[in-house]
Amino acid sequence: MRIVRIATITLVAATTVTGCVTSRTFKRTVTAQQAALDSERHERMAADSSYAAELGAVRADVASLRTDLQNLRTEFGAKITAMEGAVKVTFPINFAFDDATVNPDGAAAVQRLAQVAQKHFTGSVITVEGFADPAGSQSYNLDLSRRRADNVRAELLANGLNSENVRAVGYGKTRLVNPGAERDEPGAEANRRVVFVIETKGTDSQMTASASSPTVQ
Repeated sequence: MRIVRIATITLVAATTVTGCVTSRTFKRTVTAQQAALDSERHERMAADSSYAAELGAVRADVASLRTDLQNLRTEFGAKITAMEGAVKVTFPINFAFDDATVNPDGAAAVQRLAQVAQKHFTGSVITVEGFADPAGSQSYNLDLSRRRADNVRAELLANGLNSENVRAVGYGKTRLVNPGAERDEPGAEANRRVVFVIETKGTDSQMTASASSPTVQ
């Protein structure tokens, strides 16, 4: 009988100890799970805050780009056209007949474009396209238009753009603004021009969004 009582007491004590251990383990588990949930909640809040900040930055960049492009139109009469993966900028950078010299007004416009490119299109490839009026042979005008593009490219480089990101190409007497106008005829100067194509592919998503967002004309 005494042995049975001892066994019973031992069993009750063991059960009590086990119950205490189980209770402490349960509390620790609940505490750990609560801590994990709190940590996850804080991470989500931080991520939401970071996303909101990034979204605000993108919107600010888009607004800034719109303003800068509008200033190019207002100050220099630039015509800006959205293309697939690129933005085409046409300035009134024109040349005298049979001449590839960039005049002071053209140099000022190129300087402003370089500033916009450095601010909004870092790392983008800019192609300078040169053109000529229809006077003269195709081969001569190809060379002349290329020299015009080269000289404008040199102006861009002088204003801080990377040589690896700026290309120059001549198209001769193709894509005329005023077909048939040459030399000193009305409209001929518009044929002797350069056009800038700024590629937006390959830039970060923020710049791509900024490039495609403005309403251009």
